[in-house]
Amino acid sequence: MMAYGSPEMTDDIEAYYTDIRRGIPPTPVQLDALKSRYNAIGGSPLLRITIQQAESLQEELGNEYQVYIGMRHWKPWIIDSVAKMKGDEIERAVGIVMAPHYSSMSIEKYIDKVEEAKEQLGYGLDIHFIKSWHNRPLFIEALQHKITKARKLFSGEEKENLKVVFTAHSLPEKILEQNDPYQDQLLETSKLVAEKCGITDWTFAYQSAGRTQEKWLGPDLLSVLDTLHAEGNNTVLVCPVGFVADHLEVLYDIDIEAQAKAKKMGMHLERTESLNADPLLAKMFAKLVHEKIHGK
Repeated sequence: MMAYGSPEMTDDIEAYYTDIRRGIPPTPVQLDALKSRYNAIGGSPLLRITIQQAESLQEELGNEYQVYIGMRHWKPWIIDSVAKMKGDEIERAVGIVMAPHYSSMSIEKYIDKVEEAKEQLGYGLDIHFIKSWHNRPLFIEALQHKITKARKLFSGEEKENLKVVFTAHSLPEKILEQNDPYQDQLLETSKLVAEKCGITDWTFAYQSAGRTQEKWLGPDLLSVLDTLHAEGNNTVLVCPVGFVADHLEVLYDIDIEAQAKAKKMGMHLERTESLNADPLLAKMFAKLVHEKIHGK
């Protein structure tokens, strides 16, 4: 089970940011900006949540399986987890990334890390990867439950004019030229969830774009809020379908940054709860593992 990783304390942020930037240290301005974001949310709970997700999956799978976790950009590193698997004499494995939608710039990078680890360790692990799970019924059902709960935060009149905005992490726009399925899978998830919830008034936005010179996928959530406000929509429910855990992109980019913008414009904005260690997620992962192991 693999996730992005997050620094455990403020002193880790520079090394973490440097790893994300492929060994290039951040400028003092960039570092201060990231530190202020992490401090604003009181530190990231991502590792704790990933451990809980792994424990839930372990319970679903039983003793026949052993669940390991590895992070792409921080401890426990993927290579360290693969080394532990080698020490435990694991011969067959299934790899799951805790991101529902495939992209060569996201999921494939985790697969590369595992393959690099195998090569470095001289480890002939037979591993099969689950590259996406964006349309699995239990995933859609779990999101439906979160939307149903979040809609109760609006008054009856507000519900009549409620705009639902599905979001995910932006990626460089160049992926569209490579026929990358990321955007199509995101829209498919959004459509399936909307249909299951009986929602007709919804839109999609990207968030958390990187601070680089290249163009990133849009529209951005903050600009969508501007558009909705200009059109007279003042009640908004954000459902971040591209994320399954609370971390910086959810706790800061939505709960602080987007929320502050909405309040400034007099909009009532709420966010669906993250899935985190939702039992339906564990059931879905267990099913995916069994399917992969048995060759379906």
